[in-house]
Amino acid sequence: MICRKVLLFVCLEEASMGRIMEWAARSNHLGGVPRKAVITAVGAFARAVANLCNKTTVHSADTLMTLVRSRPPGVPLITVSNHMSTLDDPVMWGGFKGLLSLDPELARWVLAAEDICFKNPVFSYIFRTGKCIPITRGGGIYQEHMSEALERLKDGSWLHTFPEGKVFQEDVPIRRLKWGTASLIARCPVTPIVLPIIHRGFDEMMPEKYIYGRRPPLPLWNKNLKVVVGEPIEFDVPMMVETAVSASSGHVTASLQEAKWPVLSSAGRKLDETAQRYLYTALSEKIQSSLETLRLLAKRL
Repeated sequence: MICRKVLLFVCLEEASMGRIMEWAARSNHLGGVPRKAVITAVGAFARAVANLCNKTTVHSADTLMTLVRSRPPGVPLITVSNHMSTLDDPVMWGGFKGLLSLDPELARWVLAAEDICFKNPVFSYIFRTGKCIPITRGGGIYQEHMSEALERLKDGSWLHTFPEGKVFQEDVPIRRLKWGTASLIARCPVTPIVLPIIHRGFDEMMPEKYIYGRRPPLPLWNKNLKVVVGEPIEFDVPMMVETAVSASSGHVTASLQEAKWPVLSSAGRKLDETAQRYLYTALSEKIQSSLETLRLLAKRL
């Protein structure tokens, strides 16, 4: 019966979905049964890959566990990490002890590439019930689903992002970050707690070029995986807003008709597109610096 209802929902909603299957992401969808089933199944897979097929070591796990379970009410959490493989999420959570990867309420929301995870109605339904928010790469920071991610943060939820924007398997410094994560921090009424995470070895578990230049059909085993949790990044958003407004004041600003971005209200100030670019650059550079410091630490551990 549940399967028939699911298929009916998919067929009716796919034709006029606006936000891709947002209804399937709601906690009360079909009594929460599909979400629990998907997250439990995916969590079990993640734990098997992380702990049975491979050896995973997690450093400073309590930092994340404490923030997930007992941060102040209404305060959102954003975890940011490097992106080494298409299985970073969920396998990286499988290395944590407890119910982090199995509890539908504790599980993260995550930004996921639309062209990979939402190819068809079935994939879309599974990823949506698994608390994934589709993002169109190249769609900009004001695309519709970024507004959905912002709504989850306003609810005080935990959101994971890969601010590099794509998979990089080379062991090189963290690249310049996309502005999506920075824009969410600036637009959120309550400044989120931002926690950096670095993982290593995932490129060996799921290499991008394995057989005939393709990924392996299943994750490889007998690999040493490492997850290192850092400390929350401190942001003085009001001060950064003032700096951005001041730095942009001498630049010619496009008229409202020409501007691509809406005016942003943050920390009691209104920021035009030029000021926002300064702000998002400053926020992104601070996240990038924290991730790079953590990356160097992870190499030594």
